[in-house]
Amino acid sequence: MKKVGKGYTFELHGWRYVHIEGSAYNRGRDYGELCADFIKKELDTLRYFCYQNTGRKWEFFIEASNKYFLPVTKKKYKEQYEEMRGIADGCKKGGFKTTVHEIVAWNNSICLMEYWYPNIYLVDPAKESISSKSPRRNKSVRTAGGGRTGVMGKCSAFIAVGKDMTKNGKIVLAHNTFDNFISAQGGRIILSVKPDKGYNILMQTYPGWIWSGTDFFLTSAGMMGSETTIGGFLPYKNGNPCSARIRKGMQYGKDFAFYEKCLLDGNTGGYANSWIFGDTNKNEIYRIELGLKYHNSESTTNGYFIGFNGSYDPRIRNLECKNQGFYDIRRHQGARRVRLTQLMEEYKGKIDTAIGKRILADHYDVYEKRINPCSRTVDSHYELDNRAYMSQADRPKPFQPRGAMDGMVVDSEMTKKMSFWGIWGCSSGMPFDPKAFCKAHPEWIQQLPYLDARPSQPWTSFSLDQKTSSVSTTTPNAYSKRRPSSLSRSRPITSKRTRKLRSQQRSSSRSATRRRGGHRRRYR
Repeated sequence: MKKVGKGYTFELHGWRYVHIEGSAYNRGRDYGELCADFIKKELDTLRYFCYQNTGRKWEFFIEASNKYFLPVTKKKYKEQYEEMRGIADGCKKGGFKTTVHEIVAWNNSICLMEYWYPNIYLVDPAKESISSKSPRRNKSVRTAGGGRTGVMGKCSAFIAVGKDMTKNGKIVLAHNTFDNFISAQGGRIILSVKPDKGYNILMQTYPGWIWSGTDFFLTSAGMMGSETTIGGFLPYKNGNPCSARIRKGMQYGKDFAFYEKCLLDGNTGGYANSWIFGDTNKNEIYRIELGLKYHNSESTTNGYFIGFNGSYDPRIRNLECKNQGFYDIRRHQGARRVRLTQLMEEYKGKIDTAIGKRILADHYDVYEKRINPCSRTVDSHYELDNRAYMSQADRPKPFQPRGAMDGMVVDSEMTKKMSFWGIWGCSSGMPFDPKAFCKAHPEWIQQLPYLDARPSQPWTSFSLDQKTSSVSTTTPNAYSKRRPSSLSRSRPITSKRTRKLRSQQRSSSRSATRRRGGHRRRYR
């Protein structure tokens, strides 16, 4: 265990646990010094990733943040700014030279690169600088109409409550992050925050972030929260950074109304999400589908909400998104919408944290109607998917190093005790070996120096201000080997084309099968 000031950190089962407390600047300074090495690693990877994906250097985005994000953060979210200023100073003490400007940009990198950049930048190509003119759409990235692709969908989630849904009628929340491995592998921080003002927070996050971003958190107000991105989302306008808005909600919100107010205040369309919240005091769950012009809020004390990167609100789905995949079970949105609904109905009245872990480990493919870990399953595996059914050329590529990175589960009782379950790596326990993967798929060899290995890890419980690395664990569900439920059993697709594809896949799989740690891996 490493200690700095009132903060400390330790490694456990793939996670790095970090505890900080005190005033905004002081807790930020401890955070920065404790995680200086990890923040440096993440920013080095980000420099590579953003240049390869956009053709722009990271400094371009820092400059953009200085113009569009930094001023409003300093003016309207002073406490959050002070915490980030402390992080920058702490990094320097920890041996990594950075600035508050870079830390603010890092906290807003999702919005900068995935929402702001495709919509409203002007650039001087010779100087790589932001124009002082009024912003307008960047038609070179997303042209009006056919050229605009929309934001990639990420993550799966559900929240359930009531006698008809959960084992004891209380709230159960579960979430996994799936994204490109190279950009999401840093999300293994468990951050425990005891601020001098507001509520205590326990969350999953990235090193140096003041908000979750994955998102998964709970607070001492008895609130829990998570989200899944709205895939295919297009519009954006300047306003208040999402990172600051949700952190304010987390630290000071005692009910859903406050969270909703924070999220709508200066909404930019950046990080457009289906947010789900649970209030253990009222035993009630909430969902807000937050677009830009449109949003929709609903709640229940006996039911569930699922997150699958689609939006139920037809205004958001049709007027603010493009080709979302809501009805397309070849796509991950449509397939997981169907599968998560099936699982909610199958486990109706039985859902607890153990069932939550099992649901996150699910490998049933509703399109092929068989156990088939791939891009369409809840425990997502693009790295195993030949993408034979790609419906758009601009979506993730065959065998792309992308998919589920983690699993998080909590219920009402754990929330009141400020604790939750987490697993680093796939909820099914399936490991990822970057060397073996890149050998089987050399088209991704360029990423090898930046890809982290993820061996199979146990589910681990974490709590606020946890002083020991000796905690409760459970083994992951080897769900890929489990027969589909009776609800999902049906005859496989038997078209001539499908049989031919399966024959080719089986032949390819046999020639490239690998066994590690008792888990069968197939690189096709």
